[in-house]
Amino acid sequence: MRGFNLRTLRWAAAARPSLPPPNRAVLSRRSPAPLLLLNPSLRRCFSASRPDFSLFDADSTIYALSTAPGRAAIAVVRVSGPACVQIYNALSPFAPLPRARHAAVRTLYDPLHPPSSNTILDAAALVLYFPGPRTVTGEDVLELHLHGGSAIVKSVLTAIANINRPSSSPSSMSTTTTTTNPKDPQVPLGPPSRRGGGGGTIRYAEAGEFTRRAFLNNRLDLPQIEALGDILHAETEQQRRIAVRAASSSGSGEQGGALSQRYEQWRHQLLYARGELEALIDFAEDQHFDESPRELVGSVGRQVRALQAQIQLHIGNAAKGELLRSGIRVALLGAPNAGKSSLLNRVVGREAAIVSTEEGTTRDIVDVGVDVGGWFVRLGDMAGIRSEDVLEDDDDGRSSAAARNVVIGAVEKEGIRRAKARALESDVVVVVVSLEKEEKEEEEEEEEEEEGSASASSRLAVEPEVVDAANECARAGRCVVVAINKCDRLPGLDRLPDQLLATVRTLFPAVPDRRVFGISCMDARRETGSVSGPVAEHDPGHIQRFLQGLIATFEELASPTGIEEDANGQYDRSYWEDSLGVTHRQSSNLQRCLEDLDAFMNQTQPSNHHHLTHESEEEVDIVTAAEHLRSAADALAKITGKDESGDVEDVLGVVFEKFCVGK
Repeated sequence: MRGFNLRTLRWAAAARPSLPPPNRAVLSRRSPAPLLLLNPSLRRCFSASRPDFSLFDADSTIYALSTAPGRAAIAVVRVSGPACVQIYNALSPFAPLPRARHAAVRTLYDPLHPPSSNTILDAAALVLYFPGPRTVTGEDVLELHLHGGSAIVKSVLTAIANINRPSSSPSSMSTTTTTTNPKDPQVPLGPPSRRGGGGGTIRYAEAGEFTRRAFLNNRLDLPQIEALGDILHAETEQQRRIAVRAASSSGSGEQGGALSQRYEQWRHQLLYARGELEALIDFAEDQHFDESPRELVGSVGRQVRALQAQIQLHIGNAAKGELLRSGIRVALLGAPNAGKSSLLNRVVGREAAIVSTEEGTTRDIVDVGVDVGGWFVRLGDMAGIRSEDVLEDDDDGRSSAAARNVVIGAVEKEGIRRAKARALESDVVVVVVSLEKEEKEEEEEEEEEEEGSASASSRLAVEPEVVDAANECARAGRCVVVAINKCDRLPGLDRLPDQLLATVRTLFPAVPDRRVFGISCMDARRETGSVSGPVAEHDPGHIQRFLQGLIATFEELASPTGIEEDANGQYDRSYWEDSLGVTHRQSSNLQRCLEDLDAFMNQTQPSNHHHLTHESEEEVDIVTAAEHLRSAADALAKITGKDESGDVEDVLGVVFEKFCVGK
């Protein structure tokens, strides 16, 4: 097999910028500002999110109220930074610093006045001290658990702010007070700084600044921070589960969450592949390779192809995870007086929508958020869909020739238009149809009532406009569920009649039988807002059964997609469940990574080989191909917040490990 034509590659390689010296990005270890050792990408990351935040403020100490403001039993004030010990000594000058990670009850005093019974801020505060770096922020942390009265909280926060003042220490006017070593409280460090210790200030924390410091000190990565935000905003069980799963570690002992470790693993795979290609460029004539250039590129291509499949699945599962975070949109679609508003009220457990026998009561969309069995659902009741010429239904649910004219006003037409649009935008469409009584003579009705044949006098009332709208939603990929209301007119609700199911199959061919439910809003209780266990034995109207079926539909929608042909069992279900925690930001960077990998595959393994000559087929610009891998790795680095400037050292590490350069 002939080798690759590397002539043009060497011209391109000569144009590449030379690698910087190893100490290009390394500052002096004697630098007085240790935070300058942070990677430039981290500075760019946070200057973009908060332009007014200075990352070089590492010697400052921040404090804030960590619990919700207002009256409570306990309020927690958190302090982070090098002046934690000084703040404690100022607030509690008589008692020693508590043992690390041990709670102690202390009396807190006003630091502007000599300690006395008149200057007590809190007579029994619970104090905990956590020396860095193994803390939530990576710095020294002091927690003050106060009585939750607003006056006490305000006085303590004001006292901490007053420690910044030159006269903050009441004893400084007469004697010299010494601070203690955070690692050993018995070792004095000399007089405290009037600005807060170590030359830094003591100031109130900005929004999210404790989390920022945790990130800068490598205590949290960006995916974990995003998951932390989801934990704080979780309102349902499913939201809590996905957020906690994304924030927790995989248990492998490595730092970061399971997703972060996965992204880093992918990034290192790309860097390793890029290192092999770089070695092919730099040492092709000097070293002997076990693989030919074509075999080497083919091996890298197989790795990239496998990574492409994983990233595509993670992007798809990210959309499913978004359903859990933002809520599953459910639209109630049906004709006027089919029972949509009644069903909405039964599900949410309150009178959220007006129910009336008058047709066209609901004109606009009524959106209600509700927890259904741990799933956050955005339930929408909409205007009833009908046409101006309403035709009578035949035995199959279709329309017959007899018609009556119905005048639809402009407002109702707009409501119908919005209802159809809302259904197409929803994740699940619940088509509400009803059983209506046949118009018969009074004598016949009395005879049927005596015989108990209520089903013989009922028909399935379906508007053709509703059927068309529901089938259009099914064609658009929406999940369609059919709820047959007013089934109290049937002899029993345990099983729908076969004739009724056959009619539903004819009208809605895309709806399986497991998604067809018989309900009766008239008999249903109002206390059916959520489902947390099996269907209750006593379930009037079978609303609980309907909700259980709805939950099963949600599980199908949000179930993660994995690699079906996983013969080695490398990826179990929990592996793909982690991908539900991929956020929109992560998904966007994964998409950019996928685009770079596609560009790499198109360049190294073009699909139009039959249009190329044999000589040109063997020419592959490996420099550009390696650049695509570098760009893809950078996209993954942006997800975790890792510094892409370290890629040079990583790539060189691969080269020196695989080949003996000094030979």
